[in-house]
Amino acid sequence: MPISSSAHLVLIPWLFKWNDPGLTFDIALHLGTLIAVAIYFWKDWLRLVTKGLTDVRSTDGRLFWYLVAATIPGAMVGFLLEKKAETIFREPMLIATMLILLGVILYWADRKSNKDIEMNCITFRASLFIGLSQALAIIPGVSRSGITMTMGLLMGLTREGAARFSFLLSAPIIFGAALVKLPHLISNPSEITMNFIIGMLVSFVTGILSIGFLLRYVQTKNFLPFAWYRFILGSIVIVIVLMR
Repeated sequence: MPISSSAHLVLIPWLFKWNDPGLTFDIALHLGTLIAVAIYFWKDWLRLVTKGLTDVRSTDGRLFWYLVAATIPGAMVGFLLEKKAETIFREPMLIATMLILLGVILYWADRKSNKDIEMNCITFRASLFIGLSQALAIIPGVSRSGITMTMGLLMGLTREGAARFSFLLSAPIIFGAALVKLPHLISNPSEITMNFIIGMLVSFVTGILSIGFLLRYVQTKNFLPFAWYRFILGSIVIVIVLMR
C-alpha cells in the first residue's frame, strides 16, 4: 500500500512505549506478505516466468526481465545498508519527515503525471527508475509500494498499471528479505511462538485484502487520500516528538 507498513511497525511501539517486537516478528510479517503476493499473482508470475525463459521478445517475456532488472537496485541497497536500516533509519523524526515528503511527491505525481501508459507497455527505462526508487524504501516512512507507485505515475503509467507493477516487483524483494533473515529463525526454532504464527496470518490476510482493494480502488479513484494520510500521520509524529 502507499502507506508505509514499516513506519507503523516502528511508530506504534514507540508511541505506546512497547518493547521492539524484534527480528523474528519481522520475519513473520515478511513471510505472511510474501505468501499473500504469491497467491494473488501466481498466474501472472507463472506466465511471466514461462515467457521470460522461452520467449524473451514477447510482451510478458520482456516484462519479466524488466522486473528482474528493477529488483537489483533495491536488493543491493538493502544488503549494504541493512544495519543502518535497523538503527539510525528508525528515528521517529526521520520517519515523520519521509512520510510528509513522500506524501507531497505522491500528491504531485497523482495530479500532474500523464497516467496513460498501461503496464504491458512499460519501457526498460521506466522499470529501472521504479527499481531505483524502491531502494529508498529501506527508510521506514518511505513505503516500498508507495515510492514505486509514485515513480510509476511519474513515468506515465496508469494508476492501475503503477499499482500492479509495484505489487509484482514486491515479490522478489520480499522473498529476498525473508531469505536473508531465515537463518536466524532456523537457528532459533523456539522463537516460532503463537505470536509469530498470528503475526504471519494477520500479515497474510491484510496483504490479500489490501492488494485486492487497491487494484479495484485505483480503477476509478486517485491516490490523494493516501497522500493526506501521510501528511496527517507525519505531522502528528512531529508534534509528539517535540512535546516529549
